[in-house]
Amino acid sequence: MTITVCVIAYNEEKTLPRLLEDIKKQDYPADKMEILLIDSGSKDKTMQVMRAFAEENPQYLRVTVAENKKRTLPAGWNVALRLFQEDVILRIDAHARIPTDFVRKNIECLESGEDVSGGPRPNLPEKDTPWQRVLLMAESSMFGSGIAQFRRESKKKYVKSMFHPAYRREVFEKAGNYDERLVRTEDNEMNYRIRQCGFRLCYDPSIHSWQYTRSSLRGMMKQKYGNGYWVVLTLKVCPRCLSIYHFVPLCFVLAVLGSGAMAAFGKSWPAKLLWGAYGFVAGAMSLLAVRGEEKHPLQLFLPGMFLLLHGSYGVGSLTGLLKLVMDGLTGREL
Repeated sequence: MTITVCVIAYNEEKTLPRLLEDIKKQDYPADKMEILLIDSGSKDKTMQVMRAFAEENPQYLRVTVAENKKRTLPAGWNVALRLFQEDVILRIDAHARIPTDFVRKNIECLESGEDVSGGPRPNLPEKDTPWQRVLLMAESSMFGSGIAQFRRESKKKYVKSMFHPAYRREVFEKAGNYDERLVRTEDNEMNYRIRQCGFRLCYDPSIHSWQYTRSSLRGMMKQKYGNGYWVVLTLKVCPRCLSIYHFVPLCFVLAVLGSGAMAAFGKSWPAKLLWGAYGFVAGAMSLLAVRGEEKHPLQLFLPGMFLLLHGSYGVGSLTGLLKLVMDGLTGREL
């Protein structure tokens, strides 16, 4: 079985070389691998890194470097679907790392009869500093990152979503291309469509990959805001591809606004109840996050970090909700 390993990148000159080295170290035969590298209009040296890899690695079936002129991730994946030539396509984020058996493990899973394969994807800090380790704790915690099964399940099972998945060619031949209207939630919609076509997403705990967490709190908040914004906009395109937990931060922000308004009119008990409950849970989850870790004073910021991440996601969702309302009033499309 031959495979196309696809990486789409934007301004990843620092992390992409490490991933390309991981790809070179794969124990799957290079003469059964196509490497497809797509640049989304990077302003740094990402394209030069890709071209250098193509020139220096003739051992593969082919190494193709292409441009994603629309620059969004779903548009980039559609470029990949148009160009890839092998039996399987494997998506790897440019901000990731993979072990030497990653390609082989995916192929073995697919050859056993599965349609889509993938496995756990824990986070890594970009640098081993106390602050970035605290950011990693916030992102890795169920309270900070959500309950997606690809993050922490330890049993082989069928799931609704995947990270760094491998797909048989026939999956996309039947399910079609990515919806380019969705900038952040294209995976949710595509995975839903794949399941509707009768394919299954097989989570195999032996297939490991890693994702670098954002290197700054500001970057993490920006990411959460964008995720929340696009989750709500996805309601207009594919409401069934979302789960109730996607809207918990929105409910939290609405509860904060509602209880704050009630407090302004003399009824403060809802706000006290809300913040008391949130403070208790945030504190408890912070203790769980640092359990077994080397202690550092910066870990005291974890409860506040959880609040900022939840607030960013919820405000993004609220902004998306307001956009949906305005679009409905004006008849504007997404």
